[in-house]
Amino acid sequence: MRKEKPLRAIAALCAWACFLTAPAMAQDAPPESKGGGLVTPKPLDPEAATPAPKAPEAKTLSPEGKARRKRAAPQDRDSMLAELYAHLATAPDAEHAAPIAKTIEGLWLHSGSDTIGVLMRRSFKALNEKRPELALNLLDAVVELAPDFTEGWSRRAYVYYLQNDIDRAVGDLRRALALDPNHYKALEGLARILRESGQKKSALKVYRQLLRIHPYMPGAKDAVEELSLEVEGRGI
Repeated sequence: MRKEKPLRAIAALCAWACFLTAPAMAQDAPPESKGGGLVTPKPLDPEAATPAPKAPEAKTLSPEGKARRKRAAPQDRDSMLAELYAHLATAPDAEHAAPIAKTIEGLWLHSGSDTIGVLMRRSFKALNEKRPELALNLLDAVVELAPDFTEGWSRRAYVYYLQNDIDRAVGDLRRALALDPNHYKALEGLARILRESGQKKSALKVYRQLLRIHPYMPGAKDAVEELSLEVEGRGI
């Protein structure tokens, strides 16, 4: 019974987050993937983030509801993210963490701008069509027009990674983390790049930071265990 009240609060928060952002997220969401993909850092996967649960369509809202939604962003978005991160860090298991993480990732995609939404959608389409140069040009415009939009930096880092431009990928990931230190997918991308480049001690530090934010991030615990042995050795 003790868990029932917190779980209801989390469910209500997720539903409210989707109520505020559903129309924009529907526009900003990446297209469905067909087939496989490259082995790349998961936080940079343009197909990864999807909003949940489904919220009411904009056309069903009253004029008052539409006005309330418009007034709520971006202040409510930031406060909701903070609360959702807190719930994610204390989730009892992966099953409870999953819907919280999906809601967070939906909020990441919500730019609050129709123009940014269009540019992001076109960048996803360009990547699906294996046109990274076009995707990069579109994401250049995103970060120029909305330098405070964390997901623009994170997604551009993915394109740089695909082009093996590691320095720029790391730079964009660090910019994303400066805007949102809890962006666990950017943290995972940075940790993977550090590990691949042989900077194991730094990678271990970032993975540990990641687990404090998202204790159930797939693969993160295994990475910490493996890197701990490589960096610190076995205990006596």
